[in-house]
Amino acid sequence: MNREIDLSVSAYGVTRGLDYALAVLPWGATEPHNLHLPYLTDAILAHDVAVDAAQKALDDFGVRAMVLPPVAMGAQNPGQRDLKFCIHYRQHTQAAILADIVASLHHQGLRRLLIVNGHGGNTFKGMIRDLAVDYPDMLILSSEWFTVLPAKEWFDEPGDHADELETSVMMHYHPELVRLSEAGPGKANAFALPSLQQKVAWLPRHWTRVTADTGIGNPHLATADKGGRFAEAVAAKYALLIKELAAVTTEQELYQM
Repeated sequence: MNREIDLSVSAYGVTRGLDYALAVLPWGATEPHNLHLPYLTDAILAHDVAVDAAQKALDDFGVRAMVLPPVAMGAQNPGQRDLKFCIHYRQHTQAAILADIVASLHHQGLRRLLIVNGHGGNTFKGMIRDLAVDYPDMLILSSEWFTVLPAKEWFDEPGDHADELETSVMMHYHPELVRLSEAGPGKANAFALPSLQQKVAWLPRHWTRVTADTGIGNPHLATADKGGRFAEAVAAKYALLIKELAAVTTEQELYQM
C-alpha cells in the first residue's frame, strides 16, 4: 500500500521550525510471527498506526505529534529464546532505554509522551510510575494499539499472536511482507490447570509448549480490508487522544472536579 505521509509527523522528516504538542513512541519486539510475518511485525505495525494517528490529528485538528522511530526491544516469554534470532530484552534494559528517551525529550521542552505498544510482553506501568517521580511535570502514557477496540467486533476469529488481526493489519500496510500461503494454523495449547484457564493467577506461557509455529490464532481469515478498517478506527481514537492531550496545560485538568 502506497501512502502519502506528511513527513512532519515522522522523525524521518524535517522538524526545523515546527512546534509539537507531544511525542509518540512506537515500541515492539524482535520475534517470529508464525511462518508468514516478519520478525519486526510488532515494531512495524505500532509505527504505522502511530503515523496514521499523527497524520489524522494534524489533518483533522491541526495538532502536531512527532512519531519517533520504533523501538524493537521487547520482553519475551520462556521458550522464545530457543527460537533463533528471537531477542529477549530484560525489563531493566527497557527501563533504561525509556529513561534516556524521556530525559532527551524533557530536556528539549516536550512534556507529553504517548507509548504505542505493539507487543503484549511489554509492560510499561512500573517504568512510568518511576519516571513520574523524576519528571513530575511530564505526562507519559502507554497504550496497546491492538486493544484500543474490541477485536471480536472487527474480526471473525481474533487470536493472540500473528493471528487474523495482526495479519490483516500487516496486509493493509505492507502486503509485500505477508506470505499467507506459508502460515501455520496458529493452534495453541491451553494451560492444563483449571485455575490458570480461569486466570486465577498469571504466569508466562512457555512459548514452544504452547505453539508449534509461534502463532496463536488462525491467520488464514485475514484480509487487507479488515486490517484497513481496524487500523483506521484505531488511528482515529489515537488522533482524538492527541487532540485532548494537546489541550491540557496542567495535570489538574486531567481530572473532573
